[in-house]
Order: sequence, then C-alpha cells, then structure tokens
Amino acid sequence: MGADEEGVLARLVRHDRKNDRWSVATGPFPESSFPKLPKRDWTLLVQDMDKWDADVRALMERFDFLPRWRLDDIMISFAAPGGSVGAHVDQYDVFLLQAQGRRRWQIDVDPNASREFREDVELKLLKQFKPSHEWILEPGDMLYLPPGVPHHGEAVDACLTFSVGMRAPSHAELLSEWADGLLQHLPEDLRYADGDLKAPKDVGEIDAAAGERVLEIFRQHVPQDREAAAAFFGRFITNYRNAVDLAAPPRPPTPKKIESQLAKGAHLESHPYARWAWSREGKQAVVFVNGQAFVTTPELASGLASGLVIAHDDYHRIAPEQRALLHALANQGYLLLSAAPGSR
Repeated sequence: MGADEEGVLARLVRHDRKNDRWSVATGPFPESSFPKLPKRDWTLLVQDMDKWDADVRALMERFDFLPRWRLDDIMISFAAPGGSVGAHVDQYDVFLLQAQGRRRWQIDVDPNASREFREDVELKLLKQFKPSHEWILEPGDMLYLPPGVPHHGEAVDACLTFSVGMRAPSHAELLSEWADGLLQHLPEDLRYADGDLKAPKDVGEIDAAAGERVLEIFRQHVPQDREAAAAFFGRFITNYRNAVDLAAPPRPPTPKKIESQLAKGAHLESHPYARWAWSREGKQAVVFVNGQAFVTTPELASGLASGLVIAHDDYHRIAPEQRALLHALANQGYLLLSAAPGSR
C-alpha cells in the first residue's frame, strides 16, 4: 500500500479494548513493523493513494457525476479483525467502498446526537455514540455518508476499504484565505475616512453613517460578481489541503524536446499531485492548477481539468499560444512528459 514510502501520509490506529485506550502513530512505517502487530484491533490508513497508484487514480473516473474539483483524495485503510478508528464525525461527504473483506458500519441519524469529543484520545472520538442504523458491507458494496453524521466502522474480518473524500472548506477557511490575499495588496495609507462627518448627538455612539462607511469598505474589497468570486475560488480550491508542493523539474523540457518526444509516441499528462479546475471568463477561460491561474480557451481548459492526455496530433491541433501554455505548465511541473516507447 506504500505505507513505507518516504513522504506518505499514513497512520496506524490501535485500540486496547480491555482498557478502551486508543493510540495513533504516523508513518512511514517499515515493512518489518507489520508482522509484529497483534492479530486484531488495529487499522492502517494511507491518504492520497490516487497519487501513488494509477489503478487507484482511475477509480476517480467512476465519480464523474460530481465536479472533479470537489473530490479530495482516495484513502485506503487496511484493518485487522476488530480494527477501527472509533466513532466520529466528518465535516465532508465521503463514499466508503468495500474492496476486500467485510466491515460493519453504524450511523446515528439523530439530529440532536451529542457531538462532544473524548478528552483522553488523540483522535476526535465521540464521547457517546448510539447507532440508529447498521450494515455490513461486502466486497463491492458502497456507503455514502453526508457531512455531520456520527458513524463507526469496524472490520468483521481482515478488510480493505477505499474512502473517497470530498473537499469542503469551512467558511472561516475561505474568508481567511481571501483576507490573507487581500492584505498583501492593500496600501497602508488606505484608511477609514469620514469627510462627511457631522457633529454627533452623542459622542460615544457609533451612528448609522459610521456603520455605512465600514460596510462600504467591505464592499470595495469583497468580490461582487461571479467572475471575481470564481477567480478567487479556483485558486483556493485547487490548492486546498495539498499534501505536496510541486516544483519545476531539474531539467525543464524545451518546446523542441516536447515536440520531438511527442512525435516518437510520448504524451503530456497531468502530474498526479496537480489539481485542476476551470471557469469561463467571457469568451475565454481560466484554468486553475495548484493555486495558479492561466488564461486559455474553454476547450483546452476543460481538457486539462478533466485529465486530458495530450498526444502528438492533439498538440499540433491547437494554436501556438496554447502550445506555449502547455510548455509553461510542463516547465512548472504540472504536466509531465512521458517517455517515448523504447526510449531511455
């Protein structure tokens, strides 16, 4: 599963049933550590498996009934019999696909169910959990959980579960990101002013006119149209919770090398850690990748955001300025140039 790879986001959760104690360790974990684990009551969770394995990544295509930018990652968990991460609540949608073995899932749909967490556990586990529904998922079964539903999953036997999570930033995260970006560009001399100030009736009162001036300051700096909001959101959501910052390759490919390799059968494809989205801007489009924005055509933006693999004929079918964009994206590491068949 790649839990021993450097840079992997892996956790090992163990439960001492007798004393109801939980422990969490973070990876990577050497392969030699797994044979030493007990026969039950532990779970290994590995995030971003779609970035590490092409077959796992292909599973994302089965979720095209959702916008691609809403999907976060595929986490794979292996659980020994009785393995679990405890009863908890997620603040995002998640699809739980049973790949091997069986897992019992319990949920509590009571809107008034307690959301208090235990204070003696590193994990955010619920103090109380009273399930209202229960299922045992067999291989091929899938359970969808909306955000905010208390749930608990426990392995009936050794099992493998794929969790397809969705990106759901909080309002606080959105507003904080917007404010941080705004502050970088506001000059210090842009200040509250009241040239229309009149003698106050009460020297301690913040009157309606002062409140209106503050509202006007907010109106100046908060996006007032769809395109401005989409431009901010595109940068934000493609950079949200990114585990890896992509860097330019040591030897960025030149336009000549790209054309030469494509002619030999190579192709350009998205880096596994590149996150894409796009939006319309008049007759043009803006394609977003890992917090960056590039103006191009709607056709190319749509193709890049949907995982288009660019071969020789595709490359020469588009205009020179679009080829220049592909070259720039490859130079920044967002697109990878595959090796041509038979080359070294």
